[in-house]
Amino acid sequence: MAKTTDEMIEEFKSFTSYVRELDSLSEQVWNTPIAEGKWTLKDVITHMMLWDQYFYEEAIYKIKQDESLTVKHLNFDEFNANSVEYSKTKSKKTIVEEFVEKRMNIINAITGLDEEEYTREYKDGDKKKFSIKKYVRAFISHDKHHKKQIEAFKKTLRIANN
Repeated sequence: MAKTTDEMIEEFKSFTSYVRELDSLSEQVWNTPIAEGKWTLKDVITHMMLWDQYFYEEAIYKIKQDESLTVKHLNFDEFNANSVEYSKTKSKKTIVEEFVEKRMNIINAITGLDEEEYTREYKDGDKKKFSIKKYVRAFISHDKHHKKQIEAFKKTLRIANN
C-alpha cells in the first residue's frame, strides 16, 4: 500500500483509469454477473460510485466547507441493494462517467491538503472518529477487493488485461 499522502491519493485516483479501461468492455459483459450469485460488473462499479458520492457529500465536502459531518454508519445491505437498483436505470457509459466524476470530486477536494488536515480527526454523524487519511486507506482496500473480483471475472471470460 502507498505510504505518503500524495501516493495514497494517486493510488485512490488510479481507479478512475481502471474504470475507463473497463468501459471498452461490451454492455453485455457489464450486465453479466461477475460470479454465480454475485452482482454484475455494472452493479459493482455503481456500488463504488455511490459510496464515493455518499462520502463526498456527507464528509469530504462538509470538511472543506468547515461544516459538521453528517456521514453515518449506514445499513450496508440496504445501501448496496439501492445501488443495484440504481445501476439498472443507467447505461454503462453513464455509470463510467458518474464514477469518474464522483471519484474526482473527492480527489480534487483532498489534493493539496497539508498533513495535519489529512490526518485530523472529526466526529461523524454517529459521533465516531473520521479522518480523510483513514477513509482513503479503507477505500483503496475496497477498490483492490473489487478489482481482484473484476480481474477474476475477466479471466473467466478470457478477457486479457490491457
